[in-house]
Amino acid sequence: MINTLQIDGHTAVIAFDSEIEMFRGEFVGLNGGADFYAYSVEELKKEGATSLAIFLDECRHDGIEPYKSYSGKVTTRLTPERHAALAVTAQANGVSINELLNEGVDLVIERHS
Repeated sequence: MINTLQIDGHTAVIAFDSEIEMFRGEFVGLNGGADFYAYSVEELKKEGATSLAIFLDECRHDGIEPYKSYSGKVTTRLTPERHAALAVTAQANGVSINELLNEGVDLVIERHS
């Protein structure tokens, strides 16, 4: 299970760093690193908000887009057997492979939201 925390409308992935015995947060979807450390959830929220504000301020100051852009294209490798099964499943459902994959991604996103 992935542990995430919403801070000021942004998602951060949270993990425990056993070497320093602290929680580490890192925002995802940004065009650079904005991580933070704390001992508790309340501290994570505070440190995360500070880290995010600094990152966004630096981006504004430097004229850099703070968010990653995505093309919508994803390349993956499948075994021939999986590719065949995917094609058969898509055809049996009257959709393209892309439509079937998009439906699957939507299900995964819903499950983890």
